[in-house]
Amino acid sequence: MTNSLSATDISASLSEAGPFQILEYALGEHDNIALSFSGAEDVVLVHMASQIKPGVQVFCLDTGRLHPETYQFIEQVRKTYDIRLELLFPDTEQVQKLVSQKGLYSFYEDDHQECCGIRKVGPLRQKLLTLDAWVTGQRKDQSPNTRAEIPVVQVDRVFSRPGELLMKYNPLANWSSKQVWDYIRLEDMPHNALHAKGFISIGCEPCTRAVLPGEHERAGRWWWEEATKKECGLHASNIEK
Repeated sequence: MTNSLSATDISASLSEAGPFQILEYALGEHDNIALSFSGAEDVVLVHMASQIKPGVQVFCLDTGRLHPETYQFIEQVRKTYDIRLELLFPDTEQVQKLVSQKGLYSFYEDDHQECCGIRKVGPLRQKLLTLDAWVTGQRKDQSPNTRAEIPVVQVDRVFSRPGELLMKYNPLANWSSKQVWDYIRLEDMPHNALHAKGFISIGCEPCTRAVLPGEHERAGRWWWEEATKKECGLHASNIEK
Protein backbone atom coordinates (compact mmCIF):
# COMPACT_ATOMS: atom_id res chain seq x y z
CA MET A 1 0.00 0.00 0.00
CA THR A 2 1.17 3.55 -0.75
CA ASN A 3 2.65 5.15 2.37
CA SER A 4 2.65 8.83 3.38
CA LEU A 5 6.19 9.42 2.10
CA SER A 6 5.47 7.94 -1.30
CA ALA A 7 2.22 9.91 -1.44
CA THR A 8 4.27 13.09 -1.04
CA ASP A 9 6.68 11.95 -3.71
CA ILE A 10 3.85 11.00 -6.06
CA SER A 11 2.14 14.34 -5.52
CA ALA A 12 5.39 16.12 -6.35
CA SER A 13 5.88 14.07 -9.50
CA LEU A 14 2.31 14.76 -10.63
CA SER A 15 2.17 18.40 -9.55
CA GLU A 16 2.59 19.63 -13.11
CA ALA A 17 0.43 16.90 -14.68
CA GLY A 18 -3.02 17.56 -16.09
CA PRO A 19 -6.19 16.23 -14.45
CA PHE A 20 -6.55 13.41 -16.98
CA GLN A 21 -3.04 12.14 -16.22
CA ILE A 22 -3.57 12.35 -12.45
CA LEU A 23 -6.89 10.55 -12.67
CA GLU A 24 -5.40 7.95 -14.99
CA TYR A 25 -2.67 7.29 -12.42
CA ALA A 26 -5.20 7.00 -9.57
CA LEU A 27 -7.48 4.61 -11.42
CA GLY A 28 -4.52 2.52 -12.52
CA GLU A 29 -3.02 2.39 -9.04
CA HIS A 30 -6.17 1.37 -7.14
CA ASP A 31 -8.90 -1.15 -7.92
CA ASN A 32 -10.95 -0.19 -4.85
CA ILE A 33 -11.36 3.51 -5.61
CA ALA A 34 -14.39 5.76 -6.02
CA LEU A 35 -15.20 9.25 -7.28
CA SER A 36 -17.20 11.58 -5.08
CA PHE A 37 -19.79 13.51 -7.07
CA SER A 38 -21.78 16.65 -6.42
CA GLY A 39 -20.98 19.54 -8.74
CA ALA A 40 -19.41 20.92 -11.89
CA GLU A 41 -15.88 19.81 -11.05
CA ASP A 42 -17.05 16.28 -10.37
CA VAL A 43 -18.83 15.85 -13.69
CA VAL A 44 -15.51 16.69 -15.35
CA LEU A 45 -13.92 13.81 -13.44
CA VAL A 46 -16.80 11.44 -14.24
CA HIS A 47 -16.42 12.38 -17.90
CA MET A 48 -12.67 11.69 -17.85
CA ALA A 49 -13.05 8.49 -15.84
CA SER A 50 -15.57 7.15 -18.35
CA GLN A 51 -12.79 7.31 -20.94
CA ILE A 52 -10.11 5.83 -18.69
CA LYS A 53 -11.95 3.13 -16.75
CA PRO A 54 -15.64 2.68 -17.53
CA GLY A 55 -17.58 1.35 -14.56
CA VAL A 56 -15.54 3.08 -11.85
CA GLN A 57 -17.45 3.62 -8.60
CA VAL A 58 -19.18 6.99 -8.25
CA PHE A 59 -21.07 8.12 -5.14
CA CYS A 60 -23.06 11.18 -4.12
CA LEU A 61 -24.21 12.35 -0.69
CA ASP A 62 -27.99 12.79 -0.61
CA THR A 63 -28.57 14.87 2.49
CA GLY A 64 -32.32 15.00 1.93
CA ARG A 65 -32.10 18.78 1.55
CA LEU A 66 -30.67 19.25 -1.93
CA HIS A 67 -32.24 21.55 -4.52
CA PRO A 68 -34.64 19.97 -7.03
CA GLU A 69 -32.23 21.07 -9.75
CA THR A 70 -29.45 19.09 -8.08
CA TYR A 71 -31.48 15.89 -8.09
CA GLN A 72 -32.27 16.47 -11.77
CA PHE A 73 -28.55 17.01 -12.43
CA ILE A 74 -27.64 13.77 -10.65
CA GLU A 75 -30.10 11.83 -12.78
CA GLN A 76 -28.89 13.50 -15.95
CA VAL A 77 -25.29 12.52 -15.19
CA ARG A 78 -26.32 8.96 -14.37
CA LYS A 79 -28.05 8.59 -17.72
CA THR A 80 -25.45 10.45 -19.78
CA TYR A 81 -22.56 8.28 -18.62
CA ASP A 82 -24.57 5.10 -18.00
CA ILE A 83 -23.13 4.71 -14.52
CA ARG A 84 -24.36 3.31 -11.24
CA LEU A 85 -24.29 6.52 -9.24
CA GLU A 86 -24.61 5.40 -5.62
CA LEU A 87 -26.58 7.75 -3.35
CA LEU A 88 -25.51 7.80 0.29
CA PHE A 89 -28.12 8.72 2.90
CA PRO A 90 -27.75 9.93 6.50
CA ASP A 91 -28.74 7.83 9.50
CA THR A 92 -32.49 8.24 9.98
CA GLU A 93 -32.41 8.15 13.77
CA GLN A 94 -29.73 10.83 13.96
CA VAL A 95 -31.66 13.12 11.60
CA GLN A 96 -34.88 12.59 13.53
CA LYS A 97 -33.17 13.33 16.83
CA LEU A 98 -31.60 16.55 15.53
CA VAL A 99 -34.83 17.81 13.97
CA SER A 100 -37.00 16.89 16.97
CA GLN A 101 -34.64 18.58 19.42
CA LYS A 102 -33.55 21.63 17.41
CA GLY A 103 -35.93 21.98 14.48
CA LEU A 104 -35.22 22.07 10.77
CA TYR A 105 -33.00 25.16 10.73
CA SER A 106 -30.81 24.94 13.84
CA PHE A 107 -27.71 25.70 11.76
CA TYR A 108 -28.80 29.32 11.41
CA GLU A 109 -28.62 29.70 15.20
CA ASP A 110 -25.49 27.75 16.10
CA ASP A 111 -23.41 26.60 13.11
CA HIS A 112 -23.60 24.12 10.27
CA GLN A 113 -21.16 21.56 11.65
CA GLU A 114 -23.69 19.46 13.59
CA CYS A 115 -26.12 19.13 10.70
CA CYS A 116 -23.34 18.52 8.17
CA GLY A 117 -21.82 15.97 10.51
CA ILE A 118 -25.02 13.93 10.44
CA ARG A 119 -26.14 14.46 6.87
CA LYS A 120 -22.76 14.45 5.11
CA VAL A 121 -19.73 13.43 7.16
CA GLY A 122 -21.34 10.36 8.73
CA PRO A 123 -22.44 8.78 5.42
CA LEU A 124 -19.12 9.69 3.81
CA ARG A 125 -17.15 8.05 6.62
CA GLN A 126 -19.13 4.83 6.24
CA LYS A 127 -18.42 4.77 2.51
CA LEU A 128 -14.74 5.57 2.83
CA LEU A 129 -14.30 2.74 5.32
CA THR A 130 -14.92 0.40 2.38
CA LEU A 131 -12.38 2.04 0.03
CA ASP A 132 -8.63 2.22 -0.46
CA ALA A 133 -8.75 5.58 -2.26
CA TRP A 134 -11.15 8.29 -3.34
CA VAL A 135 -11.18 11.13 -5.86
CA THR A 136 -12.50 14.65 -5.24
CA GLY A 137 -13.09 17.74 -7.36
CA GLN A 138 -11.37 20.16 -4.99
CA ARG A 139 -9.55 23.12 -6.53
CA LYS A 140 -7.02 25.40 -4.83
CA ASP A 141 -8.85 28.55 -5.90
CA GLN A 142 -12.22 27.42 -4.52
CA SER A 143 -11.34 28.73 -1.08
CA PRO A 144 -8.14 30.71 -0.40
CA ASN A 145 -8.59 30.10 3.33
CA THR A 146 -9.03 26.33 3.32
CA ARG A 147 -8.00 24.87 -0.04
CA ALA A 148 -5.06 26.91 -1.29
CA GLU A 149 -2.50 24.28 -0.25
CA ILE A 150 -4.22 21.04 -1.27
CA PRO A 151 -1.90 18.64 -3.12
CA VAL A 152 -2.95 16.54 -6.08
CA VAL A 153 -2.26 13.37 -4.04
CA GLN A 154 -2.40 12.99 -0.27
CA VAL A 155 -3.03 10.57 2.55
CA ASP A 156 -6.47 11.24 4.02
CA ARG A 157 -5.64 10.83 7.69
CA VAL A 158 -9.07 12.04 8.79
CA PHE A 159 -10.85 9.07 7.22
CA SER A 160 -8.10 6.42 7.19
CA ARG A 161 -8.81 3.16 9.00
CA PRO A 162 -6.47 2.15 11.85
CA GLY A 163 -3.38 0.68 10.23
CA GLU A 164 -4.66 1.28 6.69
CA LEU A 165 -4.03 4.56 4.92
CA LEU A 166 -6.73 6.00 2.69
CA MET A 167 -5.40 7.78 -0.40
CA LYS A 168 -7.08 10.92 -1.65
CA TYR A 169 -6.67 12.33 -5.17
CA ASN A 170 -7.50 15.90 -6.19
CA PRO A 171 -6.88 15.90 -9.97
CA LEU A 172 -8.36 19.38 -10.48
CA ALA A 173 -6.38 21.03 -7.68
CA ASN A 174 -4.42 23.23 -10.06
CA TRP A 175 -7.29 24.11 -12.39
CA SER A 176 -9.24 27.35 -12.16
CA SER A 177 -13.00 27.69 -12.33
CA LYS A 178 -12.60 29.04 -15.88
CA GLN A 179 -10.69 25.95 -16.96
CA VAL A 180 -13.40 23.71 -15.52
CA TRP A 181 -16.16 25.55 -17.32
CA ASP A 182 -14.23 25.82 -20.57
CA TYR A 183 -13.86 22.04 -20.50
CA ILE A 184 -17.53 21.48 -19.64
CA ARG A 185 -18.62 23.63 -22.59
CA LEU A 186 -16.05 22.11 -24.94
CA GLU A 187 -17.23 18.58 -24.17
CA ASP A 188 -20.91 19.59 -23.89
CA MET A 189 -21.28 18.01 -20.45
CA PRO A 190 -24.40 18.19 -18.28
CA HIS A 191 -24.41 20.75 -15.48
CA ASN A 192 -26.68 21.94 -12.68
CA ALA A 193 -29.32 24.40 -13.90
CA LEU A 194 -28.69 26.52 -10.79
CA HIS A 195 -25.41 27.75 -12.27
CA ALA A 196 -27.40 29.85 -14.74
CA LYS A 197 -29.13 31.51 -11.77
CA GLY A 198 -25.97 32.77 -10.10
CA PHE A 199 -25.18 29.74 -7.97
CA ILE A 200 -21.52 28.72 -8.20
CA SER A 201 -20.75 26.48 -5.23
CA ILE A 202 -23.88 24.43 -4.60
CA GLY A 203 -24.69 22.54 -1.42
CA CYS A 204 -27.93 22.00 0.48
CA GLU A 205 -30.84 24.28 -0.37
CA PRO A 206 -31.09 26.08 3.02
CA CYS A 207 -27.34 26.72 3.11
CA THR A 208 -26.68 27.89 -0.44
CA ARG A 209 -27.50 31.15 -2.18
CA ALA A 210 -26.54 32.82 -5.44
CA VAL A 211 -23.45 35.00 -5.25
CA LEU A 212 -23.35 38.68 -6.12
CA PRO A 213 -21.09 40.12 -8.84
CA GLY A 214 -17.53 40.23 -7.56
CA GLU A 215 -18.14 37.83 -4.66
CA HIS A 216 -16.00 34.72 -4.28
CA GLU A 217 -17.73 31.48 -5.27
CA ARG A 218 -17.80 30.17 -1.68
CA ALA A 219 -19.59 33.32 -0.48
CA GLY A 220 -22.86 31.61 -1.25
CA ARG A 221 -22.18 28.79 1.23
CA TRP A 222 -23.16 29.25 4.91
CA TRP A 223 -23.16 33.00 4.28
CA TRP A 224 -24.21 33.82 7.85
CA GLU A 225 -21.00 32.37 9.33
CA GLU A 226 -17.33 33.30 9.57
CA ALA A 227 -15.90 33.37 6.07
CA THR A 228 -12.53 31.79 6.84
CA LYS A 229 -13.60 28.16 7.34
CA LYS A 230 -16.25 27.36 4.77
CA GLU A 231 -15.99 23.58 4.97
CA CYS A 232 -18.58 21.04 6.04
CA GLY A 233 -16.19 18.37 7.29
CA LEU A 234 -15.81 16.28 4.15
CA HIS A 235 -12.38 17.80 3.71
CA ALA A 236 -11.60 18.36 7.38
CA SER A 237 -7.86 18.04 6.79
CA ASN A 238 -8.01 21.38 4.95
CA ILE A 239 -8.64 23.25 8.21
CA GLU A 240 -6.54 21.20 10.61
CA LYS A 241 -4.16 23.34 12.61
